[in-house]
Amino acid sequence: MESLQFESRDLALTEEFLNRAYTTMRIGGSAEDVSARISRKAAASISIDRLDIGFEMTYDVDPLGRICLCVVETGTMKDHATDGWEDAFGPGDVVSFAPPDRPFAGKVCRSRYSITMFDPALLTKAAGTGNRSGRPVRLLSHRPHSAAAARHLAATITYLGDQVLPNPMVRSSPLLLSTVSQLLASSVLAAFPNTAVAEQAPVHRRDAHPHTVRRAVAFLESNVDQDVGVDDIAAAAGVTVRAVQTAFQRHLGTTPLTYLRRLRLAEVHTELLAADPLDLTVTTVAARWGFHHPGRFAAAYREEYGELPSTTLNR
Repeated sequence: MESLQFESRDLALTEEFLNRAYTTMRIGGSAEDVSARISRKAAASISIDRLDIGFEMTYDVDPLGRICLCVVETGTMKDHATDGWEDAFGPGDVVSFAPPDRPFAGKVCRSRYSITMFDPALLTKAAGTGNRSGRPVRLLSHRPHSAAAARHLAATITYLGDQVLPNPMVRSSPLLLSTVSQLLASSVLAAFPNTAVAEQAPVHRRDAHPHTVRRAVAFLESNVDQDVGVDDIAAAAGVTVRAVQTAFQRHLGTTPLTYLRRLRLAEVHTELLAADPLDLTVTTVAARWGFHHPGRFAAAYREEYGELPSTTLNR
């Protein structure tokens, strides 16, 4: 479901809807007190739901098969239990409900909160370890490692839910969807303890030489319009992720993905120079090359070319 809206005061209808929207679950509560409102914004494998549960609702949920993050705005969640641990959540808490292959249960007590779900494979792709170790990246704790990390992740989720996922241009652009997916997955990895660091191979400094950079750059130049992650770049160069990152820092003073962004900016620059401003907009060209935030794109473009993209187009 790319979007949904639901509102009900009927317990059975609410349970039926939750089963369709998420997975098999059983809920309970006073039939006279039911109040539930749910809305969803989604694109590709990411969905962000806003829920307002205005009664005390127990839940017993089968495995979701997805990463499921919860950001509590008001109210509380009690007796939440899964995978050998139990906890309670309140306003401001950011948590991972359960591993994708584990059931969970608990009680929502008149709470407003968001649920963000996405494919677990996005974590492995963002970490850049999947092609090397063969093991998926896992979160090691249901809570972020610090309050600051939790706030940053909550802000990222709010930005995606309010500004990015509702944008039709994002949903129609593979590069934009890739950028959004990487943003969310990278923010989750930055916030939660995870296996990515432990599973990464050690840096092979003998691989961090100019030949590695040349192979990686050739791959990037041939795939500038594709959904490319750092693990893809390392595989193309025939080295580990850390080795390709070290090689780029040592010989080019940048990261592989920053270099890829510069290549895409160059494609935008070329298109704008050749375009008729009556037929094409800066936003359309930027979106085609994976830039979904107009302000950040304009700043990056100006830093690279010394002028705003609109100036290039109108020239």
